[in-house]
Amino acid sequence: MRKLIIGALMAATAFPAVATAQSNDDLRRDRQDVRQQQYELDQARRYGDNRDVRRERRDLRDARQNLAEDRNRTWARDDWRGWRDNNRNLYARGNWNAPFRYQNFRAGVRIAPAFYGQRYWIADPWRYHLPPARPNTRWVRHYNDVLLIDYRRGIVLDVIRNFYW
Repeated sequence: MRKLIIGALMAATAFPAVATAQSNDDLRRDRQDVRQQQYELDQARRYGDNRDVRRERRDLRDARQNLAEDRNRTWARDDWRGWRDNNRNLYARGNWNAPFRYQNFRAGVRIAPAFYGQRYWIADPWRYHLPPARPNTRWVRHYNDVLLIDYRRGIVLDVIRNFYW
């Protein structure tokens, strides 16, 4: 039993937990926490002493910092992999068809506008834990793949194969 506990502790320190996305509910709770801390600071200013005010200021600062960190979370290129394994229904292919055949695109290739029209844009890359698209670029679905397209020039900037099931 002792070896098992020590092994679990070593694994926990060797492989830190992956940061998870904050859902809208979590962000709402963080905003409520900031409001509650602000209220408690106001109460400490009215009825408490300097120590209470300092403590409440520190709590308010921490709550605001947590909210800012959660809002500013951006996804790296491969953060979607673990998320996909736990949320398979989001990545289900569904009834998705295109009026053209599948082509195996690679980064740097110029493609026709028919492949990256607005109907193929991924409206919310955050939902799939994709990294944010830079200006003039869009994540586009191409069958089971996801392409990052410079839509002004029609150039493929990045390809993630077998993104959808």
